[in-house]
Amino acid sequence: MVEAKPSPIFLAGWIAFVFMQVAPSALFAQTVDVAAAKKEGRVVIYGTVVPQVMEQINKAFEKKYGIRVEYWRGSATAVLDRAVNEWNAGRPGFDVLEAAGAVHVIIKEKGLTAKFIAPSTEKFPALAKDPDGLITAWRTLPFGILYNTELVKAADAPRTWDDLLAPKWTKKISMPDPTLHTTTAQFLWNLQKFKGDKWLDFVRGLGRQQPRLVESLAPVPSLVIRGETDLGITYIKYVKQFKGPLAYAPMDKYLSEPSYVSLSGKAADSNAGKLYIDYVCSAEGQKFVALDGEFVFFPGIYPPIKDAEKIASNTIFTENPRADELKKLKDEFRKIFYPKS
Repeated sequence: MVEAKPSPIFLAGWIAFVFMQVAPSALFAQTVDVAAAKKEGRVVIYGTVVPQVMEQINKAFEKKYGIRVEYWRGSATAVLDRAVNEWNAGRPGFDVLEAAGAVHVIIKEKGLTAKFIAPSTEKFPALAKDPDGLITAWRTLPFGILYNTELVKAADAPRTWDDLLAPKWTKKISMPDPTLHTTTAQFLWNLQKFKGDKWLDFVRGLGRQQPRLVESLAPVPSLVIRGETDLGITYIKYVKQFKGPLAYAPMDKYLSEPSYVSLSGKAADSNAGKLYIDYVCSAEGQKFVALDGEFVFFPGIYPPIKDAEKIASNTIFTENPRADELKKLKDEFRKIFYPKS
């Protein structure tokens, strides 16, 4: 069994997190050459955020700087695979990569990132700043249980993760396949922050519920809205980003996955990439993102989701397993979710 190595900083709630001191003085923001970025004229982004959410911020960036944004979206696993495969082939196509922490652990280990500390992150808390200056957390993604309000009454919705193991939810849960989806594997591993050594027992119980497994987190709310499953494990932000009979189940505590942006070590448009990262971390950029339901790191900015500040103040941040630990996790989850294979 793979064991977590809890760090006190990740166990703090959002309120404490926001008022922590900024990064150590050893880290200094770098200047951004706006003229050089405009001369490059474009920036290529590989990311996990659905295009309709990124559309506003990308259009605002294009309007402000006259730089074209080419955005390709995939699941966390797809983004990682494309970036690494292109890099290994000597033809990296991205200037900026946006993805969850587990993905960035791997790309840092493989040397795909260049050092860049955006000036706009000055007011970000220390946790958002990589000690090596290679990645920057720009938003965070609270996990939750979403349910169909036409099929499940609010009073009957789960209030804890253990509630998912009730017989009434057998074959009525959707979730990403943790044997394929890196972020979900990481999320399940981090449940030991709540459940200690019994976290794997919970995962085994979840496997016995015969959940409907999908490729990533984004398809889950659509299944719930269509009534193909009563509820699903996914990001809370989707209650704002998807239209339909959808709500999230309030909990006492939430696990939340910081999401990062990084500059390619071989960026063809490195100045435009730096400018883009600086913009999405600025107050202006963070407000655009928050309006679409995202939880961001700029102090005092929240998404228009019911009780968003309560979610933020009751957040426990996930940690990232090493690449070798992640492989062991996925092997373990394969035994649990595919016992007959």
